[in-house]
Amino acid sequence: MPNTPTFFEDHQIRRVYDEKTETWFFSVVDIVGALIEQKDFQAARNYWKVLKNRLKNEGSESVTKCNLLKLESADGKKYLTDAADVETIFRLVQSVPSKKAEPIKLWLAKVGYERIQEIADPEQSINRARENWLKHGRSEKWIQQRMMGQETRNKLTDYWGEHGIKKGEEFAILTNVIHSEWAGLSVKEHKNLKGLKTQNLRDHMSEAEIIFTALAELSTRAIAEVDKAEGIHQNKIAAKDGGGIAKGARIELEKKLGRSIVTKQNFLKSAKKKK
Repeated sequence: MPNTPTFFEDHQIRRVYDEKTETWFFSVVDIVGALIEQKDFQAARNYWKVLKNRLKNEGSESVTKCNLLKLESADGKKYLTDAADVETIFRLVQSVPSKKAEPIKLWLAKVGYERIQEIADPEQSINRARENWLKHGRSEKWIQQRMMGQETRNKLTDYWGEHGIKKGEEFAILTNVIHSEWAGLSVKEHKNLKGLKTQNLRDHMSEAEIIFTALAELSTRAIAEVDKAEGIHQNKIAAKDGGGIAKGARIELEKKLGRSIVTKQNFLKSAKKKK
């Protein structure tokens, strides 16, 4: 299942798309967080836990129709998380007293329609991402770099998928090896530095951070292709070497600039202003 987070206002909603059934599944706790206007993940999780138990006791089918799917958490790892399709989410929304109930239902209906459009015309997905970044305060130059970086990332994950790397946990392991090597921080540590929780780290990188991430991932793929890397062990070696090339370039540039490329800067304030 493709795993592509989206946003309702400035709340990130994790989701996965089942190609076989052509169905979106949304993180229930993320939807609940948006409904109660709560950014704190633990608070939203606790609210859902109480609501879930109440609905179970009432014999509600909404809870039984939730699926446990692996979704990426704030630490970059994937955990089994309650997720539900649009129809089930609609029913759950009715159980939460919130002024955001109707806006979320309209948003969910729109997301479903947009996916149908994107299947027929993939370019719409790219355009929609661009519009979303603009809405959240990104510059045209930043967006160009972000999209370039994503294309580089996609080519790397395509290689991994074709050479014995399992999507999910093994992708995350190799990504972290690359990131730790070039940035000197793990993905989780970099997110903590920027004050991020469920947000996508790449969506809060500076132009320089995006470029060095892309250099590390491009180098990793090039090395893996030359070495014909297969499986997690060989690709870990390529990942470390690829990240090392970007690390060397980062250190040289930092010496010239007299400052760190890896920063705590993020776009959280920009997102609030655009709300």
